[in-house]
Order: sequence, then structure tokens, then C-alpha cells
Amino acid sequence: MTMQEPTFFILTALVRTPLHGYGIMQAVEQLSGGRVRLKAGTLYAALDRLSSDGLIVVDREEAVGGRLRRYYVLSDDGRAALEEAVARLQSNAKVAATRLREAFGFIGGVQHA
Repeated sequence: MTMQEPTFFILTALVRTPLHGYGIMQAVEQLSGGRVRLKAGTLYAALDRLSSDGLIVVDREEAVGGRLRRYYVLSDDGRAALEEAVARLQSNAKVAATRLREAFGFIGGVQHA
């Protein structure tokens, strides 16, 4: 099954370091160049789904201002799923780039031989 763009960026955000919900929201927006902006309800539903699917796990919890803050990390299965999605995207982009180059001789306004 194809990974949806918000899921792709949530998993990507968790590659380097554990993040809490708001940190994930900020990272996703930054990583996507502003194309993906997650609302809290959407994010937490996605985190619950990704957690139940075993793609992310809770790293730790801490109380901040009387509220519980959960930090999430990418699981081994999450890393494998993200690597698979990256490979699929690269393969798809290569096919499209080849077709564009064959048909028009250029890609993205750049002439290719």
C-alpha cells in the first residue's frame, strides 16, 4: 500500500530524534516546505495509528505544565517502511523523468541530452 504524504513526513520527522506532538507538527511543516500542515486532531489520530501498526513507539513521557508530553521514536518496522516508501518514490520519479526526457528532451525547464 502506498504511504500517504502526512505519514511519510511524520516518519521522516522521527528519523533523527524523539519528538513530541508539537515538535512533530513543526518538523513535518518544515520538511514538507509548508505543503503539509497537520492539525492536532489529525496528528494524534495518525500517531495512534502508527503506534498500533508498530511503526513508531513511545520513547518517554514527561509532565510539562501539568500535562503529559509523549515523545515518539521510529521503530525498526517504521524505518523499514520509510525506506521502502523512499525506494518506491525514487523508482517512480526515475520512470517519470525518463518519459519526460524522452518525450520533451527536458525536465523541470532544464535541457537534457
